[in-house]
Amino acid sequence: MEVNVITAQKKLLQEEAIEVILPGADGELSVMDFHQPFLYYLRGGQVRVISRVKKGKQAEKKIPIKRGIANFQGNVLTLIVEAR
Repeated sequence: MEVNVITAQKKLLQEEAIEVILPGADGELSVMDFHQPFLYYLRGGQVRVISRVKKGKQAEKKIPIKRGIANFQGNVLTLIVEAR
């Protein structure tokens, strides 16, 4: 899936990921390819973006946020956040 993380000032991240773990208002939410479309409120915490690198290994990026919203549609996850 394509992942875009955006603040009011700039784009923090745009890449392909196999899983994204979001700090949601009701707890953590794991999002994978072709998840059901949603709009979700994010609380403070870390967005964890897991991508595949060569030879089946995975890389994880952590993005600290204060709050934000997540929208998933058409295999694209867009996060509009207030970064820490």
